[in-house]
Amino acid sequence: QVQLVESGGGLVQAGGSLRLSCAVSGRTFSSYNMGWFRQASGKEREFVATISWNGGITYYADSVKGRFTISRDNAKNTVYLQMNSLKPEDTAVYYCAANRRRYTNVAYDRANEYDSWGQGTQVTVSS
Repeated sequence: QVQLVESGGGLVQAGGSLRLSCAVSGRTFSSYNMGWFRQASGKEREFVATISWNGGITYYADSVKGRFTISRDNAKNTVYLQMNSLKPEDTAVYYCAANRRRYTNVAYDRANEYDSWGQGTQVTVSS
């Protein structure tokens, strides 16, 4: 069983930055594609960013492109989401997710393509 634990959320003013982290248990993290999703109150969960197992492929939602950066450190079993130039509309609970089909060079951007999820971390951007 893979466990994912997000951290780094909080309250920030518009224009500010936050870095989210997601620590993943297990010895095969380096073979998984990882993704970040978010869910605002009253809305459906939406894709934010994804990164392939070796970091060679990254893909972003249009709404965050140029502002957010996904990265990973396979030695630390951790995936990150650096969020800059934050906007009030970025306010949501952010979830990391793992796709455990090993060593696939695909950008997965649908929630149903991920089989393990963290509990989420709240990000609130004030105007």
